Amino acid sequence: MQSAGLRSWQDRAVVAVALASLMAGVGEFGAVAALGDVSRAFGSHNPGTTIADQAGLSGTSLGAGLAVIRLASVGGLLVAGLADRFGRRRTILLTVTAGLVLTAATATSPGYWWFVAVFAAGRPFLSATNSVSAVSAAEHTGSDSRSKALALVAAGYGIGAGLTAIVHGLAGSQLGFRGVFAFAALPLVLLPLIRRWAKEPDRFALAAAAHPAELPVIAAVSGPFRRRLAVVAVIAFALSMITGPGTGFVFLYAQNVRHVPGYLTASMVVAAGASGLAGLLAGRWMADRLGRRVTSAVGMCGLAGLGLVTYAGSGWTLVAGYVLGVGAGSMIAPATGPLITEVFPTPIRASVMGWWTAAGVVGAAAGLLLFGAVADAGGMFWAAAAATFLPATLAVPLFWLLPEPVGREPEDLCPEPIRAEPFASNRSTVREYRVDP
Repeated sequence: MQSAGLRSWQDRAVVAVALASLMAGVGEFGAVAALGDVSRAFGSHNPGTTIADQAGLSGTSLGAGLAVIRLASVGGLLVAGLADRFGRRRTILLTVTAGLVLTAATATSPGYWWFVAVFAAGRPFLSATNSVSAVSAAEHTGSDSRSKALALVAAGYGIGAGLTAIVHGLAGSQLGFRGVFAFAALPLVLLPLIRRWAKEPDRFALAAAAHPAELPVIAAVSGPFRRRLAVVAVIAFALSMITGPGTGFVFLYAQNVRHVPGYLTASMVVAAGASGLAGLLAGRWMADRLGRRVTSAVGMCGLAGLGLVTYAGSGWTLVAGYVLGVGAGSMIAPATGPLITEVFPTPIRASVMGWWTAAGVVGAAAGLLLFGAVADAGGMFWAAAAATFLPATLAVPLFWLLPEPVGREPEDLCPEPIRAEPFASNRSTVREYRVDP
């Protein structure tokens, strides 16, 4: 009989994957934070009221470029799936290094589409880092700590994204977009710490020993779980229809359309950080008491509604909508993360998260293209937001097609080649489970 350790959400192994997610946030958010500077650097400047006149590039070009960057994350499906064969720790170390090096190389781009291509090359690795970090945190913890661990990973990503936005807001005019993207290499100093703290989850090690690995991503997801996978994919698509353009255009809208000064943009990001923390705490509490499905649904509806407020037409509604929208979006992470990871068995969990990422990428790309096209046609961001966000909320009832996992271990919800039985341990941060292969 073998034993597997379940760790506290405060354990160093969980903190390590949260730091990896922070590094991914720094890299991925650069295209959003510096989009206004990129548009001005590579676009033309003419007096007028069209999106191209105000932003430098047309809404269609900006939306298409962001869509290409998002679509590149589909490669994260294959990269994340490799974690089901080669391990969570090894995959995270590889992907976060490759992703940040390629992102920093974006600073050398000679033109807009070169910028899109180089940034897109690093995107699959950063998306895979975030996905596998969430899987690792979920597998390290039990049902009483899992939402806290995933909230910590989400907070790590949010802090990384916020750092990039703050650096751009305070020093963007001096650094330019090239300096902002070069900043992505700085978090690599955390890599030795992550290498030392990160551990392979015992759940994965035991599952890998119990049977040989399937082909990652596709063959790994067997028939009994494909219906759940389809539901998860549709939810991810719809949710990203909101988050893709909701975050993708907001800084360009603030800087180039509403002409919000840099210091106010940085202040908005700081306030959004506090709102995001409040959202994570509220989401964690609701997820453990009201359920993962209810919390996810409330957060998604709030995200859509506040997205409309963000683009409603004034600087104050922009600030209020963005700050509160970050809080609503943060509520989703402690609920949806456990929901997705808990209803699938260990040997395919990273592959499922890869599908979640890929479906979200397609949804974000569709949302960006639709948002940009509507904004170009009518010259109004609020109309683009309404046309994109409201239809996506039709997917909210799909959460109830998934089982409610509150208070249950993944092994209780899915047939696995391992069986876990809890027993007492004297260690404060590790709780052991006996596992029969």
